[in-house]
Amino acid sequence: MSLSHRATRPLDHLVLPVVDLATARLRLSALGFSVAPEARHPFGTENACVYFTDGTYLEPLGIADLQIYGNHVRDGLEFVARDRAFRFRVGEDGLSAIVFKSDDATADHEAFMAEGIAAGDLFRFSRAFQREDGSEAEAGFRLAFAADPRAPDLFFFTCERLLPLNPPEALMAHQNGVTGIAEVLIGEDNPMEFEPLLQQLGHCHEMEIHPHGVTVEGIGADISIFTHAHLRDRFGISPPATGRGLVGRAIAFEAADIGNTADILAKNAVQHKAADGMICVPPAPGQGVTFIFKEA
Repeated sequence: MSLSHRATRPLDHLVLPVVDLATARLRLSALGFSVAPEARHPFGTENACVYFTDGTYLEPLGIADLQIYGNHVRDGLEFVARDRAFRFRVGEDGLSAIVFKSDDATADHEAFMAEGIAAGDLFRFSRAFQREDGSEAEAGFRLAFAADPRAPDLFFFTCERLLPLNPPEALMAHQNGVTGIAEVLIGEDNPMEFEPLLQQLGHCHEMEIHPHGVTVEGIGADISIFTHAHLRDRFGISPPATGRGLVGRAIAFEAADIGNTADILAKNAVQHKAADGMICVPPAPGQGVTFIFKEA
């Protein structure tokens, strides 16, 4: 089926491995984000998400139970196996997965199989979460995984919600004024080698070719692959030590007032640099990639 006849897959969330959730909570709070209560997965990991009004979110991911986690790695569960590989190859903090919204993860899995990018089996699970009134409810998900063997440090999946996850409005109000994710920035020496993969994943034919890379548009947040040299020169992001392949390098956020954002960062003694209408915050424990704040 041609790209023009397929519904696009909007960005859903980003998976951010962290050394532990306590460290991530302290860091994200210092950056002016509201952080949800911890929630455990049945396969040994846990998260404390940051939700936005545009329907996207960040998923800081920690390890809650090493024994359960290890058992699922040995059983070949794609999500935890790739998390373990990421922590081994890249480190305890970073950006390991880009996740797209889906109405039918089963169909996505079949499409990924046909396109030669499927990774692992279709996966279904549920977990508890806390409502605004403090009561607990259950959220259910079905996931279809995709990956490129040339890029072991970044994978992708679609997420179909079987039981709704409706975060409290209070968790979507952030002191820093962020309303959503504007762009995900990926590094690779030759970005155009992965342009077809982005088209397959996003079901999107809106592509902008730059002198230093390529951007997928029309899926909510943009997803860009730039050369490491461009990321260094434009945003001060040092090249990684992992070599070739896709590497998550930065997340750009839309903020209502970056002057207010700058004040919060200064008040909380967060190192940052303001230039060209944006604020760049380098990685730190609990924040594995550069955060960029732009005026909405």
